[in-house]
Amino acid sequence: MLHLPALRWGKRYESLEKQEVAHFLTGEPIAQISQVNGGMLQLDMRHAARARQILRQIPSDDLLAMCEKAAELFENATLPVGDGEQSVDDFIHQQSASTGLPEHMCRANMKKNAFVLANMRSILDALTRGLDLEILSRGWGDEGRGVIVSYQVQSPVLGAVLPNNSPGVHTLWLPAIPLKVGLLLKPGSQEPWTPYRMVAAFTAAGVPPEAFALYPGGHDVGSTLLARCPRAMVFGSAQTVEQYAGNPRVQPHGPGFSKILLGDDVVDRWEEFLDLMVESVFSNSGRSCINCSGIWASRHTEEIARALAERLGPVDVLPPDDPQAGLAAFTNKQMAIGTYSMVQQDLAEAGVTDCTAAFGERLVEKERCAYLRPMVVHADSPDRAVASKEYMFPFVSVVRCAQQDMLRKIGPTLVGTALTEDPEWIDALTESTLIDRLNIGPIPTNRLNWLQPHEGNLIDFLYRSRAYQVEPMPAPVRA
Repeated sequence: MLHLPALRWGKRYESLEKQEVAHFLTGEPIAQISQVNGGMLQLDMRHAARARQILRQIPSDDLLAMCEKAAELFENATLPVGDGEQSVDDFIHQQSASTGLPEHMCRANMKKNAFVLANMRSILDALTRGLDLEILSRGWGDEGRGVIVSYQVQSPVLGAVLPNNSPGVHTLWLPAIPLKVGLLLKPGSQEPWTPYRMVAAFTAAGVPPEAFALYPGGHDVGSTLLARCPRAMVFGSAQTVEQYAGNPRVQPHGPGFSKILLGDDVVDRWEEFLDLMVESVFSNSGRSCINCSGIWASRHTEEIARALAERLGPVDVLPPDDPQAGLAAFTNKQMAIGTYSMVQQDLAEAGVTDCTAAFGERLVEKERCAYLRPMVVHADSPDRAVASKEYMFPFVSVVRCAQQDMLRKIGPTLVGTALTEDPEWIDALTESTLIDRLNIGPIPTNRLNWLQPHEGNLIDFLYRSRAYQVEPMPAPVRA
């Protein structure tokens, strides 16, 4: 059986304590992962500075070329992973088997990660506004206007407590290496595959293994990482985001509450945008923070909800290797049951209608797992509790709300797609601090432009701009 060791700044460590990863449908063992504790991570933080020191010795252009090579290896090569070798098909099967994602979705997420690596040169050029990356490495330099600029790194490594729900989020930490910042990662217990394969691809492309640390383990590993690492990401629930809100050391990523907002000037043409709505809700089995969880309009909301229900309601469970499979399993059966129970509570409120009820049971229980089939609900007011909910399956609430009230009622929104040509409303949307990524026009919420930042610019998170002046020292005075 494949064994995945911890990586202590490039050195493999096999623990006596191991966690078994099993196939979500059959229970067949897939791999064993060495488990470490927070004490080991805390001890190893003493060596974190060495990761940046080693990366600073490599020219930025060489690191970008290594990213391009790593992209090709990650997507196409058989790589050494753990104590064995992993082909592309192995990776897809293992990831699907432990996460419950259909195999074709695993392949799509793999291509997404490879795309970001392959285009890292253009992405960093956009995120830094054309800054010479050697200035970040050296700490100061002339950006081309005859003025010295300085950027001070805030941590020698970027820490990340990684999730299990969607492999696509790994794109967020990939730029650390060409920015000459090491990576300190706690892999998800069900989705260790992407970080392990990505590290294998990076090292095979020439990045020194000392730049990487992988610490699989329990909650104490995650809490220690977030407490000890000067800059870290964490992926979790709304409670996780609230816990770290305002903490400059931690960048939390939680539910997106992404929405489609139909302006009064186009809402009568809502049928033209039905495909856009379906894609936004249903892509990646609704597991991403960029999936649409709310569609808001001032009128036609019942018709929109019924039309969406007719498209999404019949979707049923298919085997994970079926190319038509659209639903991911809840590998923890009780989580699916608990989620469905919460949805039922939302549906009990007056003014809320389940528009998919006519298309059969939504909760599908298997022996070892469960599925939740798509749900479309209608809320006659933004004050209904369901209007502010997001769940980890294709779930959307269609909310009736006057246009003039939307920006007061929508709440925090990661991606907002506004279907409108009204210049005054576009200006109000642009000024709104509630919307992070704003799409004006028919752009599905799940389609990202990688040349733009996602939930904050990683450059600003890892580096601080500061004043820096240089004056040549006078020649020594000779007697």
